[in-house]
Amino acid sequence: MSAFSSSSAPAGAATAPDAARCWALIPCAGSGSRAGLSTPKQYEVLAGQRLIDHTVDAFLRAPHITGVVVVVAPDDGAYTPTHERVQVWPVGGATRAHSVFNGLVALQAAGAKPDDWVLVHDAARCLVTPEQIDALVQACWPDAVGGLLALPLPDTLKVAGGAPAQSRVVDTVNRSDKWLAQTPQMFRVVDLHRALAQAQAGDFVGITDEASAIEALGLQPLLVRGSAQNFKVTYPEDFALAQAVLLQRQVQA
Repeated sequence: MSAFSSSSAPAGAATAPDAARCWALIPCAGSGSRAGLSTPKQYEVLAGQRLIDHTVDAFLRAPHITGVVVVVAPDDGAYTPTHERVQVWPVGGATRAHSVFNGLVALQAAGAKPDDWVLVHDAARCLVTPEQIDALVQACWPDAVGGLLALPLPDTLKVAGGAPAQSRVVDTVNRSDKWLAQTPQMFRVVDLHRALAQAQAGDFVGITDEASAIEALGLQPLLVRGSAQNFKVTYPEDFALAQAVLLQRQVQA
């Protein structure tokens, strides 16, 4: 596993040879069972490219990204790098958290430094834009903790009770301080490794994203406003919506 060439830091940041770098880490080892497909959803073609291709392309076009790591399952040969700044490592695990942890360990072995930043992003969030990625980098670079793209909850949130087939509302939750977490999520390599190593002892139970692991250390990640278009393609109906957005962007380009 090789390291990548260096990249510039955000405006106003240190630019010495040992300055911190930004790495993108994309877990791509899931089966996509909720999408109702016979193959992993990250390899479905939308607007002429696979989901993973759209996702990787956004990071390659974003400023300040030194390199992109795609973490695939050990037996997955479907994705090969198409750019010198992309590495594909077959170290995926049983869950997303396992894949991220394994990828992070491999990234450090390849030369990432403790003070470098890592941006973890879902392969199926194929609508993320270089501008959104850069907004996160600019916001988190001077921050002591790091943070994530997120959106204030727009809808009324209900608590359900009863059997799943006949759920009924038992409470309404105040949404004024509720946010929907997105990705990328950006943290220092040393902090995210420590957080995930701690969670590994409990088999990553309760770790639904990188921010939750960081929170378990007693830290408070920064919330950076994202976009409603940066949704995770999960269910069958999501594919048509994602394709419509991608096609519209191609028309506008």
